[in-house]
Amino acid sequence: MKLNAQASPARSLLKASLLAAVFLAATAGSVEAQQFSADLVAKKDETTTALGRLRVSDGKVRLEAAAWPDGFFLIDIAGPAAYFVRPGARVFMDAKQSSPLTGMFAPVDPNDPCRQWLAMAQLSAPTDLATWRCQHDHEETVAGRKMDVYRVAAPSSTFLGWVDREHKFPVQIKTEDGTMITAEHIRDELQPAQTFEIPAGMRKFDPKALIQRIKQSDVWVAQPDSE
Repeated sequence: MKLNAQASPARSLLKASLLAAVFLAATAGSVEAQQFSADLVAKKDETTTALGRLRVSDGKVRLEAAAWPDGFFLIDIAGPAAYFVRPGARVFMDAKQSSPLTGMFAPVDPNDPCRQWLAMAQLSAPTDLATWRCQHDHEETVAGRKMDVYRVAAPSSTFLGWVDREHKFPVQIKTEDGTMITAEHIRDELQPAQTFEIPAGMRKFDPKALIQRIKQSDVWVAQPDSE
């Protein structure tokens, strides 16, 4: 009887250990699937333009856009938050409407990407829910991968988004003017955690506060009332 009493806890411990190992393996696989880098390329008619590079890791994005060579964008969908960081000037600021790419290329829930797209739209500017629409449009296979295609319609931005379930990310966007923006050369690789952090010693820059200070100084010259 003693042998059975001792064997039972041992078997329970082994079973618990195996379950924990399975859980950790599944979790690790899920996280690794969200860690990758890619090149953003825009195509319209016969013209191809390199837009920059993005890195993705567990709900965060670092976007290095060619149009903003002095800095990079950081997106954290858990916040949600989106910043533009300028290391040379030692400042960072809310991204707002700096680049439409931050509102399109954000980590999403493959089962309901509309929630994340709406959150990013609200970060950019006040969003009228009565005019904002997002719905599943169709399924499509791209480069051997099955994609869910969603249509997002709003007064400020209308686009189609191809969501890759494995990467939990929109890997292709078609804008209203017909431009196709694609995450090409996707490289599944671990991303350094510091890549998605605002460097130490940076201060937050508030353009509104600067404008208010200028208005209160002798530099500001009020415009004459129109007759």
